[in-house]
Amino acid sequence: MKIDIWSDIVCPFCVIGKCHLELALENFEHADDVEIVWHSYELDPSIEREPGRTLVDTIATKYGISAEQSAASQRDVAARAAAVGLTFNWQDAKYGNTFDAHRLIHLAAHHGLATAAETRLMHAYFTEGVSIGDVDELQRLGEEIGLPADDVRRVLAGDEFTQDVRADEAAARQIGITGVPFFVLDERLAVSGAQPVETFERALTQAWQGRTATLDAAATHGAPTSSDDTAPADPDADSADHGRAGTHSHPGTCDTDHCAI
Repeated sequence: MKIDIWSDIVCPFCVIGKCHLELALENFEHADDVEIVWHSYELDPSIEREPGRTLVDTIATKYGISAEQSAASQRDVAARAAAVGLTFNWQDAKYGNTFDAHRLIHLAAHHGLATAAETRLMHAYFTEGVSIGDVDELQRLGEEIGLPADDVRRVLAGDEFTQDVRADEAAARQIGITGVPFFVLDERLAVSGAQPVETFERALTQAWQGRTATLDAAATHGAPTSSDDTAPADPDADSADHGRAGTHSHPGTCDTDHCAI
């Protein structure tokens, strides 16, 4: 069973959602049959690689709030991150353009290291205060996770995987995604935001049962076993959490479970 995830490196709820999904998978008996596929999503495509401002100032300017409000929101996010074992050093975070980081993740995917790249880049940004738009830092981090140094250097110096990033973002628009994290399980069930572990557990069970029912029906009636003829998951339908998942009531902000453009 495939789980497609749209995410951005600098989105705190993407880290929290990732951790919640991983915790849910620990208790999922079919976890060995789950494939995670990461998709690019830029929260702020227009921002500079290294803005030269603090995260608090950047967020305050972007969303038109005071520095005090921005700092308070970061403290709240840090508390939520701590609950899943993540240290969010928001005072040292260097928010910047993530386009090259996403291209690096696509390179990592070709080496079977996409999840390792997501994990390392997120930790570098949130905990270590690494400037995620700095190509020298990306070179170092890419090598750390086991990517060939020459491949990393070539990708960062050129435009390789640009179309892959754009294709992911186009797919997000087609589905109607306006915030991340966004999870699609088995191309049929959507979960939006950093939902609780229990929500992911229900979603995994529901998606697996739906997959099993489809395969059983195919075996019985000779129907196609592929889900290729299934429409992409609608973020407002077939969601695991009908109260919140699939809704984005605060575009342009970070709310309690996701970040939006």
